[in-house]
Amino acid sequence: MGYNKDMRSYAGTMLETVIRNDHIPDERYRELDVKRGLRDLDGRGVITGLTNISDVISFKEENGERIPIDGELWYRGYNVRNLVKKYTETGFGYENLAYLLLFGEMASPEQAKEFVSLLEGSRDLPTNFTRDVIMKAPTQDIMSSMTRSILTLASYDKRALETDLQNVIRQCLNLIAVFPMLAIYAYHAYNHYENLESMYIHRPEEGRSTAEQILMMLRPDKSCTEVEARVLDAALMLHMEHGGGNNSTFTTRVVTSSGSDTYATIAAAMSSLKGPRHGGANIKVIQMMQDIREHVKDWNDDDEIREYLNRMLMGAVFDHKGLIYGMGHAVYSVSDPRERIFKSFVERLAVAKGREDDLMLYNKIETLAPEVIAARRRIYKGVSPNVDFYSGFVYEMLDIPRELYTPIFAIARIAGWSAHRLEEIVAMGKIIRPAYVSVMKHLE
Repeated sequence: MGYNKDMRSYAGTMLETVIRNDHIPDERYRELDVKRGLRDLDGRGVITGLTNISDVISFKEENGERIPIDGELWYRGYNVRNLVKKYTETGFGYENLAYLLLFGEMASPEQAKEFVSLLEGSRDLPTNFTRDVIMKAPTQDIMSSMTRSILTLASYDKRALETDLQNVIRQCLNLIAVFPMLAIYAYHAYNHYENLESMYIHRPEEGRSTAEQILMMLRPDKSCTEVEARVLDAALMLHMEHGGGNNSTFTTRVVTSSGSDTYATIAAAMSSLKGPRHGGANIKVIQMMQDIREHVKDWNDDDEIREYLNRMLMGAVFDHKGLIYGMGHAVYSVSDPRERIFKSFVERLAVAKGREDDLMLYNKIETLAPEVIAARRRIYKGVSPNVDFYSGFVYEMLDIPRELYTPIFAIARIAGWSAHRLEEIVAMGKIIRPAYVSVMKHLE
């Protein structure tokens, strides 16, 4: 699509008209008791469905009162903390947890071996797909490139539009298998054509975990250490599912409920995840931390750090949005269990990479930011670091380019999306169709 100056000029002249006619005052939402963002005033999500896939816990009920507790995340009845511990000790976990999410039970050793073999055998794109689709229109927006690839893959599937359960399972498994290739190859195409760097396309290798495949395909020498792969594997496990109410998973269920096909559904979920309010938070944390490094002279001076965070919260520094990124969560209050679990992996990688000073600064921000936020703002619940506070730091230490931060999230979350698509099909009763209250005036 070309750049049309007349169209831009016309859009500019209509800007105020759109704002004037589309603005709805905040008090109208309160008067009509409409839940903005499908959330109550105290931050609780409006219940829109049931799921047996995962559970996100942040409060307990005592005598009719909701009391904040340390957050918990459960996959199919298993505490994620225990799952990550188990597979960190016995092998790579992403594949095992994908099986658990999809099929609702733990895989036996034989089933796990068969499942991994099936994914390995499916890590293949149609003939010339990389050249004709991924490399055809290189872009810095890797999420859009992946979405285009997902929709194009439908053209190669003779049963693309069929939504019987067996066919959808097949399609979901195929997408889980090729997602790392769609992301990494898209980055290499962009890096070559836009940044004028060397091009290399490594094919997946048998016997490697998804985490190893990502690092191997990304790096020129195809190398990665065990600690690097295990830390990335932990990140994938912690990002692969987070309840049915997060924006991209809810999108998956909404589109599935309409009877749409798998490729369109996952493309819609991708479009949701790429939004900066959802999947791009870790990039903002990295940018914020870089800004802090540049403006805080003494990283050991808590008072200087606290003062800069105050100025950030006032909108006087960094991006002037008045936010401290990586702090707080829509659900968790006392703690984000994913951050608690992930932190030990972050520390391990920081030591291996010689980044202890940066880790110390992150630790200080983790301690001081909640204090600054609580002192300056009236909040209905506690504030604690979320998993995005550290994930960008890990990707940075792994030399993963920022263009791939959100795509890595997608590589993990495709397993959760697929599980919710299957559950929605099995339990499907009605199309998801929430109501909106019209506040327009009837003119004639």
